[in-house]
Amino acid sequence: MGALWKTIEDTMYAVIRTGGKQYKVAPQDELQIEKIEGAAGDAVQFPDVLMIGGEGEPKVGTPLIAGAAVSAEVVEQGRGPKVIIFKKRRRQNYRRKRGHRQDLTTVRILDILTDVEIAAPVAKESKPAPAPEAAAGAKPAKPRAKKAEGEAPAEAAAPATEAKAPAPEGEGKKPKAAKPKATGEAAEAKPAAPKKPRAKKAE
Repeated sequence: MGALWKTIEDTMYAVIRTGGKQYKVAPQDELQIEKIEGAAGDAVQFPDVLMIGGEGEPKVGTPLIAGAAVSAEVVEQGRGPKVIIFKKRRRQNYRRKRGHRQDLTTVRILDILTDVEIAAPVAKESKPAPAPEAAAGAKPAKPRAKKAEGEAPAEAAAPATEAKAPAPEGEGKKPKAAKPKATGEAAEAKPAAPKKPRAKKAE
């Protein structure tokens, strides 16, 4: 029993992360993970290794172990069991039934690699400088006139607001023109309006 337990402890294993989940794997293990691209027989690699153990003290990453990876082989592409999603609100005539089957990939773990060269990120190509001919065709920018340090701007030199003297009484308002009175024939031309007889009061 002691020898068997020793062989189990010496077995190399790793904890990988894929599809938002973590899996403890060892060589020749088969497991179902979230769907990854690839046909049956294709080789895949899992670079997100969180821990490696089995030989001496386990090595834990922060959060990943630099230069470690797990190689695997795609066995088949499939789907998980159907899950029923049912919603109901009582006394509201509301029912909704939906089904879901998760896409899964079965992989076989081949080896746990500890020294893997990580490809350096490809640098973005910088745009070339414009040709001198194109620069010559562009309109030259007008140079801005520099202001002398001793001179103040014209607007700043003038007072911002001039205080207006209050106008004397009577000058601010314009006198109203008096209407000419009708005289002579024009006044006689208008006949006086006839007076209406007053109604007699009943005795």
